[in-house]
Amino acid sequence: MIRLLLFLLLWLPLIVVAKPPVVLVLGDSLSASYGLASDEGWVALLAGRITGEGLPHQVVNASVSGDTTTGGLTRLPPLLERHRPAVLVIELGANDGLRGLGFDVIRENLARLVTQGRDVGARVLLIGVRLPPNYGASYTRGFQAMFQEVGAAQGVPLVPALLKDVAENWELMQPDGLHPTAEAQGRILDNVWPTLEPLLRASAGNRP
Repeated sequence: MIRLLLFLLLWLPLIVVAKPPVVLVLGDSLSASYGLASDEGWVALLAGRITGEGLPHQVVNASVSGDTTTGGLTRLPPLLERHRPAVLVIELGANDGLRGLGFDVIRENLARLVTQGRDVGARVLLIGVRLPPNYGASYTRGFQAMFQEVGAAQGVPLVPALLKDVAENWELMQPDGLHPTAEAQGRILDNVWPTLEPLLRASAGNRP
């Protein structure tokens, strides 16, 4: 009995303060609820779906409007140190593309982001985006293919197009033609969920 009491005194506090596994979303305005209320974006909806599915994860949205892959490389290390995520979702690159940045730079930055996440034991999901057609067929095709290349080279799952069945429908886009409306956020989550869910379930039992 005394040994049992000592065991409980030593370990119960650790059990009580154990934190749920974290899903860290590192993104730009497409994940930062640009033009919307903070609880309307797809990342906020993700938190609700996770709860509804009975998964233990906590969602941390570290998305910043206007961010680039270079900015992500600067911001990610302290975020990883603070949150120690079980799953890292990388949704960056759109602003690099809108600025016409070279594919080699974007590709290298994305690969480094993936590596940073893996170095802390996170399962990584890469999310691709498409550029507006006015950037030219050659550049937009190459930009889209770049995410496929990084995903294959790094061996990480990929959501090829975050705004699939959204960007093509102007009724689901804000007047700027770049950012989805609140009504589109559920569709965006549906684009992400099938690829993200296996990572969540795989990590659910591996973190305190």
